[in-house]
Amino acid sequence: MVQLQEGKKETKLEVRKNKTINVFVLLLCVLLLATLLTHIVPAGEFNRIEQNGREIVDAHSFKLVDQSPVQFLDFFKAIHTGMVEAADIIFFIFIIGGTFGVLTATGTIETLMVVMSRKLANKEKLLIPIMMLFFALGGSLMGMSEETLAYIPILIPLAVSLGFDVLTGTAIVLVGASIGFTTAIMNPFTVGIAQGIAGLPLFSGITYRILLFIILYIVGVSFVYRHAMRVKNNSLVGYFGDYRDRNVQNVSSSQVAMNKKQKWILCCFFLNFVFLVVGVIKFHWYINEIAALFILLAIVIGVIGRLSADEIVNSFMKGSAGLIAGALVIGVSRATLVVLEEGHTIDTVLHYTSSILQHVPSIFSAGGMFILQSLIHFIVPSGSGQAALTIPIMAPLADLIGVTRQTAVLSFSMADGIGNIIFPTSGYFMAAISLAGIPWIRWVKWIWPLILIQYGIGIIAVIIAHLIKYGPF
Repeated sequence: MVQLQEGKKETKLEVRKNKTINVFVLLLCVLLLATLLTHIVPAGEFNRIEQNGREIVDAHSFKLVDQSPVQFLDFFKAIHTGMVEAADIIFFIFIIGGTFGVLTATGTIETLMVVMSRKLANKEKLLIPIMMLFFALGGSLMGMSEETLAYIPILIPLAVSLGFDVLTGTAIVLVGASIGFTTAIMNPFTVGIAQGIAGLPLFSGITYRILLFIILYIVGVSFVYRHAMRVKNNSLVGYFGDYRDRNVQNVSSSQVAMNKKQKWILCCFFLNFVFLVVGVIKFHWYINEIAALFILLAIVIGVIGRLSADEIVNSFMKGSAGLIAGALVIGVSRATLVVLEEGHTIDTVLHYTSSILQHVPSIFSAGGMFILQSLIHFIVPSGSGQAALTIPIMAPLADLIGVTRQTAVLSFSMADGIGNIIFPTSGYFMAAISLAGIPWIRWVKWIWPLILIQYGIGIIAVIIAHLIKYGPF
């Protein structure tokens, strides 16, 4: 819920209850299935060899070993073990979330959003592309997802007042952020984690992802813009819900402006990403260094924002607390891998899967990875959780079937971003359409053409990545 200062009224939208599938229940079912597999699938092992400074699977070394099925108590022990093994990623997420918590406490992003909305209130042709770019960059550079929910109450009445509809206002936020997550130029929660697990240089392959960002941005904006203009011109009956008679004079006429502190905070925030790019490319920074940079950023913006030491710490903790569910998803996802490793089942699955795929042209194997990741995303809607679950298997599988690990990571990130705005298992997405008062079926009927186009672009992008040997490896 966003609250505008300067005596402005609080914008309220009733959140309607929608049933969602609990992701932890789904993950426990997956964990149970993995445990059962250790009793059924023959145990086997590959030898690992070092090549060019990284560990890869020796494709010709597979051998069967003694069966070691996971027992009842080990099933539950695996959850704790998984959280311990994923601790570096979990605490990295807490630190990033804490930094954004401090940033939120300064009111900088909220004020920026209100100022942009006010300036674009009478420029409807610019509203959609500019605001969608804002959310796309937020998703692609800093993994904004749940944070964007606060801006739906601003965008919906603004869109309706300009002659658009509720779908337009909601899509500006959801489709925009989805574009960012799909391309994940420097998203620390998806590409950052996946590349770290795959042993790839952090944020490598950025040029190709920027190109995909531009393509998906143009497609997404065109889709939303075309719908909005058809509604405005009365050539299409839009979806208005309870907002047809509302206006946004309170927002559009707001005198809220960015003060000097907030402008300095924005400068430091974007400068942080400059340091991040330089550090990763030139000095090969990894999670430790990036986490340290964000801790420093939290302190700097807290001081500039004139927050007390207690306020900085409390804001940091609040930001971290908002990501507890996502962090726990990573730990439970990792538990599945713990079970498969203890049962010596992963390598057997890799062996038989690669044996089948060796008779299929690798170009189709690359596309198949994307399709498989899209299906898995329905079960594991958390991007970081999906990375923790799938990349340890997909990376060595890519080695075995002649697909680059970077292509395997791209398959994951694109599948994750597209599914974020259609799968009912995504708590963030279901919360968003509930906030907007849009039934899930109504949203799906409207968005499905764009989703199909995006999936088509995703398959083509992965196939091209395979053909150009998207790397470095």
